[in-house]
Amino acid sequence: MKIGFTKKAIVVKEYNLDIGVVQVFENYIVAIFDEGATLTLERAYQIIGISEIHFRGKEFGYVSLRKNSYAIDPIVYTYVRELDNLKAFAIVSKKEIDMHNFKIEKMFYKKNMEFFIEYENALAWVKKRLKKKKRKKV
Repeated sequence: MKIGFTKKAIVVKEYNLDIGVVQVFENYIVAIFDEGATLTLERAYQIIGISEIHFRGKEFGYVSLRKNSYAIDPIVYTYVRELDNLKAFAIVSKKEIDMHNFKIEKMFYKKNMEFFIEYENALAWVKKRLKKKKRKKV
């Protein structure tokens, strides 16, 4: 899986958490969690806190770059979907199990969430969703 960032993409801040890395860009977050990690509600609050620091009152997207296998407590989505300014949630993986899990995760999230095999496609989709939302506000 390529992690090819566009020329304009500059990491605003990088957080090294106990479960992986969270990179903050101008209007989106990319999370890469460690092999075998478990994303619990407590750990999700760390990421929600990061989003509040960087995107308070500003729409943003989230990309879950699933290079490694890890577990997610589905209750996390109950809280994440309450983030009104989170407008696009993309999952990137080439693993079949992640494609299957995505269908289950989407039932819990119940908002705008898509699955991608290529990072570049996910990023393009996130940016497109954010542009659509900006146009609607104008």
